[in-house]
Amino acid sequence: MKIDLKTLEGASAGSVELSDDIFGLEPRADIIHRMVLWQLAKRQAGTHKTKTRAEIARTGKKIYRQKGTGGARHGSARAPIFRGGGRAMGPVVRSHAHDLPKKVRALALKHALSAKVKAGGLIVIDDVKLAEPKTKVLAERFGKLGVANALIIGGAQVEENFARAARNIPNVDVLPVQGINVYDILRRDTLVLSKAAVEALEARFK
Repeated sequence: MKIDLKTLEGASAGSVELSDDIFGLEPRADIIHRMVLWQLAKRQAGTHKTKTRAEIARTGKKIYRQKGTGGARHGSARAPIFRGGGRAMGPVVRSHAHDLPKKVRALALKHALSAKVKAGGLIVIDDVKLAEPKTKVLAERFGKLGVANALIIGGAQVEENFARAARNIPNVDVLPVQGINVYDILRRDTLVLSKAAVEALEARFK
C-alpha cells in the first residue's frame, strides 16, 4: 500500500510503499489486548508487602487464660484478628510477569500498526531532525503537521536536538525504532514514523 510522505513542516515529499504484511492486516483486538496486558504486568514493580503474624514485633504470650473469662479462646496477640496483629493473606513481593510467545508479541505489533493505518492515525515523515533544540520551533512544526497527541518513532537513534526539543511538549513521546511497542502506540492518537523507522520495521519482520 502507498501512503503520502511528508516533511516535518507538513509539506509533501512524495510517497512511500508500506508492506501489507505489517501495515495492511485486519486488526485483531484479542491479540492486541493480550500484548497490552503482558506489557503492563511485566512493568509492575511487585514490591508491595505486608507483615504476617510471624513478622510482627509483638509478644507471643497467651493474652489471658483459656477458660473462665466468658470470651473466646485466644493465644498470641500477633493474630490477624487483633489490632496491631499481622495481616492475613496480604500481598508479598513477587513478579507479576507472565509468559507470552515471541511470535504473538511480534504479531501484536503488526496488528497495532495496522490498526493505526486503518484509523487514519499514521503519518510517515522523511526525517526526524532539527537544526537547533528549540521547543517552540518544534511545536510550530507539529501544528503544521497536525499532531497534538503523538508517538514519534525515529531511526536507530533519535537525533539529539529533536529529542531535547520534544521532551517539554505534553502528550508527545519520542522513541528510537527499537523501542516501538504496542502500549505506547495505542495510548497516543497519532503514530509518526520516520522513513528510516519504516525501513527498519520492514527489515525486522522480513
